Amino acid sequence: METPIYWIFILALPVACVAWTITKEEVFKEPREFCISRSKSCRNILQRKFFYLFTCEYCFSHYVTVLLLIMTKYTLLYQDWRGYIIAGFSIVWIANVYMSIYNLIRIDLKKEKIIAQKEQDELDRNKI
Repeated sequence: METPIYWIFILALPVACVAWTITKEEVFKEPREFCISRSKSCRNILQRKFFYLFTCEYCFSHYVTVLLLIMTKYTLLYQDWRGYIIAGFSIVWIANVYMSIYNLIRIDLKKEKIIAQKEQDELDRNKI
């Protein structure tokens, strides 16, 4: 093994970032809504599944990982095709752990913001 194993945790970061941004963030809202619509309305199952890929962070992370593996030639445990497969699934799993943690943090921050807004509204009502 030439490449250190810790690279898998580093490579999972851009996978998580790209997958989350495309499937969840506001900047890609319109294309994502189009894909959601097409994933429900297409008659052909292959077309529905193709459009669904752009709406699911887990599914999309597989394709981002494949692209990343092609770019980096990173393998895990083996230097042949088996190493690519092991690395691919490992990166996807770690990227999805990162996205889950990020989602939990966002939910917690949103909750704190709502609580703070409620308290501010109460204070404003008590002043009047």
